[in-house]
Amino acid sequence: MATGLLLAGAWPMNGFPGLLFIAFLPLLYLEDHIASNQQKYSSWAPFFLSLPGLTLWNALTTFWIYNSSAVGGIVAILLNSILMAFVVEIYHLIRRNVFRFRGGHWILAIVWMSLEYLHLNWSLNWPWLNIGNSFSMYPKWIQWYEFTGTFGGTLWVFAVNLFLFESLMGFMYGRAKSRVNPVWASLIGVLIFTLPMMISRGLYNNYVEEKNPLDVLVVQPNNDPYTDQYGLSPEEVLYNVYELVDTYGDTMVDFIVLPESVIQERNVFERRLMKSRSVQSLVEYMKGYPETAMCIGASTYKLFLPGEELSPSARLIPRTDQYYDAYNTIYYVDNASAIQLYHKSKLTPGVEAMPMIKYLPFIEKLALDLGGTVGSLGIDLERTPFYNVYNDLLVAPSICYESVFGEFMTGFVKNGAQVIFVMTNDGWWKDTPGHRQHMSYSALRAIETRRSVARSANTGISCFINQRGDILESTPYWVKTAIRRTINANDEITFYVKHGDYIARISVFTLLTMLLISIVRGIMMRSERLKRL
Repeated sequence: MATGLLLAGAWPMNGFPGLLFIAFLPLLYLEDHIASNQQKYSSWAPFFLSLPGLTLWNALTTFWIYNSSAVGGIVAILLNSILMAFVVEIYHLIRRNVFRFRGGHWILAIVWMSLEYLHLNWSLNWPWLNIGNSFSMYPKWIQWYEFTGTFGGTLWVFAVNLFLFESLMGFMYGRAKSRVNPVWASLIGVLIFTLPMMISRGLYNNYVEEKNPLDVLVVQPNNDPYTDQYGLSPEEVLYNVYELVDTYGDTMVDFIVLPESVIQERNVFERRLMKSRSVQSLVEYMKGYPETAMCIGASTYKLFLPGEELSPSARLIPRTDQYYDAYNTIYYVDNASAIQLYHKSKLTPGVEAMPMIKYLPFIEKLALDLGGTVGSLGIDLERTPFYNVYNDLLVAPSICYESVFGEFMTGFVKNGAQVIFVMTNDGWWKDTPGHRQHMSYSALRAIETRRSVARSANTGISCFINQRGDILESTPYWVKTAIRRTINANDEITFYVKHGDYIARISVFTLLTMLLISIVRGIMMRSERLKRL
């Protein structure tokens, strides 16, 4: 339980991430105690004894999911806790079969980072509690994320924990438990803790943004997602938006940024956008801002033409032979180009996507039974930025949950994006740590990519973040308002953008190798026992 409490106490926004550097000591000690007393414990003891603490951590930090979906919240907390407990079990099995419980504690870091990588890339993705995210409110500690991404933070935490654990075992049990001199282990642990922070402080103090200014207006319309978003007419919603833009902006603004899902007009089909009254209204309104671009969220649909290849998320229109896709979309509207569209591509499991639909299409029907969406949303296969002709600039549009995925966001930057817009609706979670945690994670994307971020959240927190990850200006929660600021674009490519989550890929390769060795050794050990009988 101690590990769970320490991890929860380290989490943003009000936690202190320094607790992470001792958080895994109780877990490491627990597993080592089980290994030293195998006759007293079952082979599944690491799983069952670690599960309560890991469940506590998940519950204390992500309980807010319950507000948007009671069943989804409980399932997410329990499933993620079980997966984490499996990490401890796999770590124990590899230590037993490969290392015969003589060392090998470093395997915990390898297995844990492999789970974090899985959570970024499979259909049940849930990277919210990836350890590297916990430093999001302390940008002066992690400027080197531009080289490592958040997996550098996870590796940092485990490296310190492992050396301190070796030191602790050495002082308590001597050579019987640790092959490393405990004094040296302590010194190395302290050095690993302090050196990255010293390097980061140097990077922070010496980083200077190149002047490439953009005048951005971020609008927070404050539509209640439980009532206003689907209760107000599209005309009323847009009227409120126009009122905020006219109050806080002028024709000198380069970009107007609004949240996801602002426009909920029914049956907006992408092949005939201009038949939509909302789109017509936007195009007409933007004529009053001749050199300004607007990014605004909407729900859209696409009808598949006869003979056109269907996507895995395509749905049949009842009592017809026609198929369509539904999207969570961002419109880009200006006076110099055709409307550009981006579709959300990292979908929330169980809400916007039913897992494994590509391989098990019948799962789509469960969405109705489970109270979720009627089928999965369509996605974009490429990370294509919006092009702004007025400033000869490319913009990365990130919709809600997508801003939690570091390597995913680098796809926009590789394709030329010079600034990041995060457009989200966190009002579903109400005034809980969820929306504040989500806001803070955008600072990680700023550091990794060295891109300024303008974040528009429907009910807050909307903000501007500079290329060092500093939150420059933010709005209160649940206030109808707008904020305006000049931010700098950047076209430099960081090491992390070039190479992505290479630390995680190395971990996965190492884990697969260790699992193979473990399986072979396990078979050999069983064979030896059978021979003795």
